[in-house]
Amino acid sequence: MKIAVLFHRIGPYHKARLAAAGRHGKLVAIELSGNDKTYAWDLLEGVDGFERITVFPDKDVDFEPPLIVRDQLWRALTKQNPSVLVVAGWSASWALAAIQWAANNKRPVVMLSDSTEQDEIRSVWKEVIKKRVLRFCGAALVGGTPHMDYLTNLGLPKKRIFTGYDTVDNSFFSAGAEKARQDSKRLRSERSLPQHYFMTTCRFIEKKNILRLLEAYSIYRQHAGSEAWGLVVLGDGQLRDDYFKFRQEMGLEQSVIFPGFKQYHELPIYYGLADVFIQASTSEQWGLVVNEAMACGLPVIVSERCGCAVDLVKEGNNGFTFDPYDIEILANLMCKFSEHGGMLKNMGRESLKIIDHWTPDTFAEGLWYAVEAAVKAPQLPMRFYDRGLLELLIRR
Repeated sequence: MKIAVLFHRIGPYHKARLAAAGRHGKLVAIELSGNDKTYAWDLLEGVDGFERITVFPDKDVDFEPPLIVRDQLWRALTKQNPSVLVVAGWSASWALAAIQWAANNKRPVVMLSDSTEQDEIRSVWKEVIKKRVLRFCGAALVGGTPHMDYLTNLGLPKKRIFTGYDTVDNSFFSAGAEKARQDSKRLRSERSLPQHYFMTTCRFIEKKNILRLLEAYSIYRQHAGSEAWGLVVLGDGQLRDDYFKFRQEMGLEQSVIFPGFKQYHELPIYYGLADVFIQASTSEQWGLVVNEAMACGLPVIVSERCGCAVDLVKEGNNGFTFDPYDIEILANLMCKFSEHGGMLKNMGRESLKIIDHWTPDTFAEGLWYAVEAAVKAPQLPMRFYDRGLLELLIRR
């Protein structure tokens, strides 16, 4: 049985998951875009364990006419003729076009989803549409517990929903972090990193909540005084100038470091030399950077609005969760860690134990279980009004 897995663009963490899945059966990965305007990843060269096809090698599919996208995607799918389609998400026109192709050709569909009930404001009419689209998906692979609950509420039977979608290459991060620690003096000097620091990494957009993080950090410094740790914020984006200005206004130029966006191979250095990782988002479907930090053996402070918090953060064992709108709580958690540095190693070890259950192999097993469930699930006929709905959604 041949399955086709569809993504907007294949990045480093997709590669690790797909390579693991490819060891379980015949798999072709179809990416719609060769580049995009959201993630500044280096071009991914070479793949092992699966075939890779790019529909628009030099373009971002989000900026192409929907009907042209559908035409090119259908050509690729018809040529590959997969037994099962695995589609990432249901909002993009290309994802809906893939579901439409599957219905026309009587192919089962597995939905990849890390949406939760709380990651955005839900409208009744949008939820009704999602329920309708989800009827044509036989099974799903989701992030974790809240994601399973959400799809169950949308009508997909729980027995056909599997977890493990959101994983990273743990061994890459753990090995890279350990290597960085063995050469910490040189690396800290080269990259102007403090001896102790909190760290976060993200796109510089509003929901990542960096301004509140900076406010909380300023309060923390007032409490910690001369013993305060630094703060390293990796990333880039449209709010960069706002963050720099706010840092200056708060008098934090010497203690808050913005190294910029870092490519995948550089990340373990920053994780490995950090003491604690913070994910402060006001909304986050999952938060793969938390996986990365935990694989590097870090304790974590994670917003309760992050989809991964329920499954990855064991309160008081490997970290803490917090209300992302409450800067006092976040500041207090920073104080707790820097004042009681002796708990860092134990909590870091707990992070490693927890994340050991969330690996690319976890993704692979969950994916193939979902494929088997989708094949066995009843295929519902697509009525004329369903076809009309998909057509409208694709053309919007």
